[in-house]
Amino acid sequence: MSDLVVKYVGGDEDQAENYDGIPLCFCKKRHTQMIQGVECTAQSWRMKERMKTVSVALVLCLNVGVDPPDVVKIQPCSRLECWIDPSSVSPQKALEMIGSNLQKQYERWQPRARYKQSLDPTVEDVKKLCTSLRKNAKEERVLFHYNGHGVPRPTVNGEIWVFNRTYTQYIPLSIYDLQTWMGAPSIYVYDCSNAGIIVNSFNTFADQHEREMEQMHAQAGGMRNSPPVQSPSYKNCIQLAACAANEILPMNPQLPADLFTACLTTPIKVALKWFTLQPTAKLVPHVSYDLIEKIPGQLNDRRTMLGELNWIFTAITDTIAWNTLPRDLFQKLFRQDLLVASLFRNFLLAERILRSYDCTPISNPPLLQGFRHPMWAAWDLALDLALSQLPGILKRGEPFQHSPFFEEQLTAFQVWLDRGSEERNPPEQLPIVLQVLLSQVHRLRALELLGRFLDLGPWAVNLALSVGIFPYVLKLLQSSAKELRPLLVFIWTKILAVDSDSTISAEYRTQSAFVLACIVHNYPQGQNYALQGSLVSICLLQICDANWMLRQWLAICLGQLWQDYDKARWSGVRDLAHEKLQPLLVDPVPEVRTAAVFALGTFISSVKKRSDHANNIDRSIATTLLTTCGNDMSPLVRMELVAALQWMVLLFQKQFTGVFLQEPSSHNQTHSLERNVNMKRVSSSSSIMSMGVSSMTSYGASGTISLVGFGSIYMKLWQSFTQLARDPYPKVAAMAQKVIDFVRNHAVVEIEAKEATSEKFSYSLPPSPNTRVNYLDSSSPRQLPNGIATPNATQYLSTGSGQSQGTPPTSSPDSRTGLRGAANHSRSSNNGRSLHSRISEDGESTSSQEERTLIPIVTTDFIPWAVSQFSRPTRRTALGTDITEDDDAMYDRDAPEYLERVRRFKRNVKLRREASEQQSRVPFLRMENQIWICRTPHTPKIVKFHPYEPQIAAAFRERVTIHDWRTQTMHSYVPDVQQQQAQRQPAFGGMATQSRYARVTSLEFINAHDRSLVLVGYEDGCVRLWRPPEGEADEPRLVTAWRALPVDAATGQHSKAVGAVGLVTSWQQNYQTLVAAGDFKYIRLWDTERELKMGDIATDTDSPVRTLSSAPNGIIAAGCMDGSVRLFDKRCSPQVLTTYMEHTAPILDVCLRDDCENVISGCSQGNIRCFDIRRNMSIQRWDTGSNVTAITIHPKGDIVACYEGFMASKIGQTSCLAFHPFRVSLAVGSVDNVVAVYRDENRRY
Repeated sequence: MSDLVVKYVGGDEDQAENYDGIPLCFCKKRHTQMIQGVECTAQSWRMKERMKTVSVALVLCLNVGVDPPDVVKIQPCSRLECWIDPSSVSPQKALEMIGSNLQKQYERWQPRARYKQSLDPTVEDVKKLCTSLRKNAKEERVLFHYNGHGVPRPTVNGEIWVFNRTYTQYIPLSIYDLQTWMGAPSIYVYDCSNAGIIVNSFNTFADQHEREMEQMHAQAGGMRNSPPVQSPSYKNCIQLAACAANEILPMNPQLPADLFTACLTTPIKVALKWFTLQPTAKLVPHVSYDLIEKIPGQLNDRRTMLGELNWIFTAITDTIAWNTLPRDLFQKLFRQDLLVASLFRNFLLAERILRSYDCTPISNPPLLQGFRHPMWAAWDLALDLALSQLPGILKRGEPFQHSPFFEEQLTAFQVWLDRGSEERNPPEQLPIVLQVLLSQVHRLRALELLGRFLDLGPWAVNLALSVGIFPYVLKLLQSSAKELRPLLVFIWTKILAVDSDSTISAEYRTQSAFVLACIVHNYPQGQNYALQGSLVSICLLQICDANWMLRQWLAICLGQLWQDYDKARWSGVRDLAHEKLQPLLVDPVPEVRTAAVFALGTFISSVKKRSDHANNIDRSIATTLLTTCGNDMSPLVRMELVAALQWMVLLFQKQFTGVFLQEPSSHNQTHSLERNVNMKRVSSSSSIMSMGVSSMTSYGASGTISLVGFGSIYMKLWQSFTQLARDPYPKVAAMAQKVIDFVRNHAVVEIEAKEATSEKFSYSLPPSPNTRVNYLDSSSPRQLPNGIATPNATQYLSTGSGQSQGTPPTSSPDSRTGLRGAANHSRSSNNGRSLHSRISEDGESTSSQEERTLIPIVTTDFIPWAVSQFSRPTRRTALGTDITEDDDAMYDRDAPEYLERVRRFKRNVKLRREASEQQSRVPFLRMENQIWICRTPHTPKIVKFHPYEPQIAAAFRERVTIHDWRTQTMHSYVPDVQQQQAQRQPAFGGMATQSRYARVTSLEFINAHDRSLVLVGYEDGCVRLWRPPEGEADEPRLVTAWRALPVDAATGQHSKAVGAVGLVTSWQQNYQTLVAAGDFKYIRLWDTERELKMGDIATDTDSPVRTLSSAPNGIIAAGCMDGSVRLFDKRCSPQVLTTYMEHTAPILDVCLRDDCENVISGCSQGNIRCFDIRRNMSIQRWDTGSNVTAITIHPKGDIVACYEGFMASKIGQTSCLAFHPFRVSLAVGSVDNVVAVYRDENRRY
């Protein structure tokens, strides 16, 4: 990580690329049916491959002040280079200014590329530049811009000229060598006289290269086991030259010397300059070049004059290219690469202007003569109309009148539609219609005309797709303007009807899946049409696509499709949809796993007519969900898991009621009920248990409650709900508790209904398999354990034509009398049924045809949140990447977040450099100066420095406090007390643990090099991750929480033995891995990027792990209570590297050094050992005394601290120690509730 930051701050490499290399975590968006019976010619309008120009080499050979020997310049002649007069400043300064201006001009078209300038270079300079850019660009395109105005003309031997080191000689540079260094794909711009010679030589050398590569392939083919030779295709390189082989550049003093470069990079400025020099400019009086310089507006603001002219210019050049070039060449040059498209649009202008001065610009691939196209007349008219307003705008402040260009072009397009046909030539205004879609003023009319055009047939759709209309329509589909929606749906339908190719990009398929998911959501007619269009099979075919957002929305689309629509569910059963969705439950992206859980949850709830087949499938799905996602690290997945498994509770209420009543902890709940009804009862818990199961069996036979065997799916699901009710993430726990309360209230309803129908026999509870003591609860039967009243269970279920056995009535009376009456009605209707239709072993009637509408107990906000991702502003960078406002700190180099991140990285480098100097002086330091001290409410058990901020964290009991001694502020991180108390006790009644809280046992800073997060581990195995407050008045926010180590299956709690360690953690920032251990026989690894468990490593000992340490290479050291030090490597098998048994007391601290070779450990007897991991015994030993309470080892400096020596006289007995990760500073926590910081210098940092 340190190397990455140093490299980032250095400035020689691309910052964005190195920025991406810094690991951060917890930071962090379908198809229509196939058209049958429509025969149309398939045309390829999509780009087979996207290409980006990621690197630009700007090679300027100007030698300012010295003219080349083979050029005789007229006087006066053109002098401006990049609009700078070189004679106005010193030669060296002029050269630097020209290079800087040229880079800015290119950045206007491609701001995200890597630009490198080479000013008056040598051959070695050019070679180094080209090879480095090609290496960094990999398979992307590199641009080579050559300005040869200060060197001789190119030679017929295929050479251009550069300089020697002393600028005393012109040195030839072979185009053959340049090809080799640049590789392919590349684009070349030659701005020099006789530039056509370079193009001809380039093509000749390209043929030579290909012949040489063919020979190499032939030789390699004759050798066995020879690797394949990759040969770049130089013929596919793009070239733009200022003039032909026998022409020189114009020297008109009114024009810039680099007229060709100016046309390519500043087209509007050159066009306006050239316009003032033409005879037609006399039609617009009082307009001069000086006046043109004052045209108001910005090029990227279409509402201004300058921006509108640039917009019109783009539309006209696109139209000329689309009407004159073959479709495949138009796609390659004008739609594949943003920078290439801009250069070729501007090349059309360069061709028009330079030909007026007897120069013939050359391009490879060649363009047809676009300079004669009639659309240039429309451009001249637009300039006339705009410039005629300029004097009034500048002198009298008159408002700018927008150009009628687009309106007139739409009218021309409409005329073509009124009179056109398929046999006529395509309308030349089609590219302009695409540009008009950007205008809110003309958008509605443009969409109407576009819809009319697409309605002409598939040939019209293919033409529109080839011009690039598809992404515009998809973007407008997300528009909030209601008047556009009918037109957009019609246009989209026409497009998808012709082009339903599944090779559409993942981005567009994701948007299609989103639209389809919205269509089928709560819309039966839409679900029916989607099912007829084979949407289930279409989604399943792409369910394992590489794009995670597509996988997510395909799963959501399926879940919405079969929600409350059993026909789609059974279609999914035939296609094995529930099995094909199961791989997504372990997907590396949490959103995809959540979407898969959602889809399987709606799959369970979609069948209204229950059968044995449906029940078996649903039980299988529930088992898979429970085993796969029950311990998922992401609370998003766990919340959706509760929402999915609730359908099993609603569908099998009798089974879960039986499980609840069989739970020992439920006895006090039923007893509290018995005290509120008039009936004979067994009053004691012991006599209830002695009654056996006969009463319960007869009770279940009546169709009210079913007995459930231990180990059944219902028992496992119930145990999972009780465990989720103790989840460390509050929302998960609250949802699971609601499901438990629902079952409890259903049991209350059933018991009251039972007593209302019969006063002849007493009700007794079944015997409990567990004989532990349970305490009775005296609360009201309708009152939850937490004191919140909950509606009766009957509110969650309404029935159809008949009342199924064991199903509560639809009414929800508030009084007990009403409940009894409802139960009487249910009981009487069930008694008349035949024996074979009574409740089966699984609790459902196999012959029942009742349709039941289920009302969910809990809901999540995952789907609305996922939908909201499409409503957030998104823009596309020049490199083709979609970014949102939240990504400004990653991409926008002018954003405050980005600048602040750069500042933090520079600060980190400075701190590590200063700390390294301190570490080198460790033998001479005296850490006796106390620079900070504070008191804590209780004895601190953990102290920890923030690596880069002036902060220290102290943990005591369940609380973590972080103190900032620079701002003198303190923030507390503590879980909700009520939630922790709820987690400490069983779901209902039972004996709660004596401790009211789970104490903190580990503490880590996550993303400490950036915006840090605070990770806190507790003795119950839970981990909570907090985001520090932004301001002093804010509070820390819980980001996520999960159970890093499992609950003890026997007790339902984490290990609470005397001397238990709790949860111990070690954070690996480079690997984004959390290592967790404690009172269990294994070490668990968590991948925080994927939010998944990576695996377990057995410790091969019964002794708990007391301390952990990780090396940069991923090796893990564990110090155990039995005095052993064990090394593990997750990359190897077996994962246990070695075990050191030289300590005889519990290990207090262990440290793996950054050299990945040494391990230092210390135990409570004061023995310090230094191990070389390549040996089986220690290489150095120290004895600091006995009965040491705390030891800490500096991770980088050669220093160890313990509670002995000079510190004994200065502070009380220590409870914990910690070194700063980099600086030589020591934090001390003492039993008298004090935290202090010591260092060698009495100053703050």
